[in-house]
Amino acid sequence: MTKTFESLIPSIEERESGWMRIRERLANAHKAPAHPSVTISRQYGCEGYSLGQRLKVLLEEASGQPWTLFDKALVDKVASDESLSRQILGHLGDESHAQDVLRTHFGHLTHDDAYAKLVKHLVQIAMSGCAIIVGRGGAVACQDLKNCFHFRLEGSFDFRVATIARRLELPLVEAEKLVRTQSKLREKFISECLHTDITSSRWYDGVFNNERQSVATIAQACARIVICAWPDKDFFKHDPMQVSLVTRG
Repeated sequence: MTKTFESLIPSIEERESGWMRIRERLANAHKAPAHPSVTISRQYGCEGYSLGQRLKVLLEEASGQPWTLFDKALVDKVASDESLSRQILGHLGDESHAQDVLRTHFGHLTHDDAYAKLVKHLVQIAMSGCAIIVGRGGAVACQDLKNCFHFRLEGSFDFRVATIARRLELPLVEAEKLVRTQSKLREKFISECLHTDITSSRWYDGVFNNERQSVATIAQACARIVICAWPDKDFFKHDPMQVSLVTRG
């Protein structure tokens, strides 16, 4: 029996409740200084969510702080569920700052009201720190946030087909059709909502070939960049890779 792509990701209820518990513990704390966040972009079929999971482990180990992994489903639910939105946004970054980001950078990129609403939440989530956002144009939407690092996964068409076939237990012919269809849909989404080329390296701190390097290796490289470049050297109390810290240029 084949699997759906959603079946590969932990339930949204589990991830949502976990994040809410973390935020509730922090709600009464003093306003914390800026913490880093990460966005992950990927070609369809690359292992973006798996990279996010591994990076979450590394960054939690290094910082001693809980990190939250946001995929399409969780970001969309935050944006569409008014009750959940009020609860979550009450614990996030300053809304006026998020609005400034949207007006000065993102407002001119989209005329899609639904996506603009989603981006407002996306920006606030990223501003709150300790967030790993997979997809949804995060690299472009959060480009002007100084606390964000952006990474992208790419791979050949054959690699991505083989990956989808393996993960979803599909025949190669069906996997090939799925990769072609979903890739076109993503390109249309980016074109209509962002009016930019999200594959351009200018958006990213690092672009990785998922075909040549494992998720574990890429996660270590991403963690290395975040840990070394983050200016507050006290934030990362432990360095899993045992390399000295430097300040972001």
